[in-house]
Amino acid sequence: MKTNNYKFTIINRMKGFSHGLVIGFAVFFSHNNSKAGAAPVDLGGAAGFGILSGTGITNTGQTSIIGDIGTFPTPAITGLGSITLTGTNHSNDLLTQLGKTDLATAYNDAFGRTPSTTYGPVFDLGGLYLSSGVYRDPSSFGLTGTLTLDAHGDSNAVWIFQAGSTLVTASNSVVDLINGAQSKNVFWQVGSSATFGTYSDFAGNVMALTSITMTTGANIDGALYALNGAVTLDTNNIKNNNNLSAVPEPGSALLLICGIGFILRRRHRLN
Repeated sequence: MKTNNYKFTIINRMKGFSHGLVIGFAVFFSHNNSKAGAAPVDLGGAAGFGILSGTGITNTGQTSIIGDIGTFPTPAITGLGSITLTGTNHSNDLLTQLGKTDLATAYNDAFGRTPSTTYGPVFDLGGLYLSSGVYRDPSSFGLTGTLTLDAHGDSNAVWIFQAGSTLVTASNSVVDLINGAQSKNVFWQVGSSATFGTYSDFAGNVMALTSITMTTGANIDGALYALNGAVTLDTNNIKNNNNLSAVPEPGSALLLICGIGFILRRRHRLN
């Protein structure tokens, strides 16, 4: 009789453990799925580059770049001596060639995403507060003033902007990232060329099919990728954050452990 009671207790505890696992996993996955949204664009081997171009890089003035640089198939870099480079010059080497291949894949991925919002021709994004999503203008995007990207506390929030032709920012324009928004999760797919006005302060990964021009004093918290054209710089700051590890979000894994632990402790007290 004592043996049977012992077996009965073991079986009940195993059932309790299984029940705890189910609840724990349910809480864990529901917590993570509640934050699911648009997937980021995978930059692959291009991610480590602050600048990656097709027909060369030209610099005037004192420019600072955090991230690698590379250009292929045209390897020319003019004004390299005036660049403070925190990274490696991979001009025309194998890493640059592989990066360009991955960049083309990333560009096509961004281009193919289904837009959540479509704007009229030559839409100015200034003054908007945008949550994560895919935003398209079949013509061009402009930016005058400030565009605010609000992550609402979700550090994994993703923005994808699809410009059919150009991206042009006015002088002193700003992309402001708030409430956990990260530049590495912002992607600008540009159908031709991008031009950044003097002293503009931009954010995100700019993937232009042709060329990118940074005018005097323009800065970007992100990266400049010109698939088939050149990147032109003039006293700029480029800070690539794609390779910086995000701080792990506390609590997700703990939810699973706590869910199991709570059930087991409650079962133990009842027995």
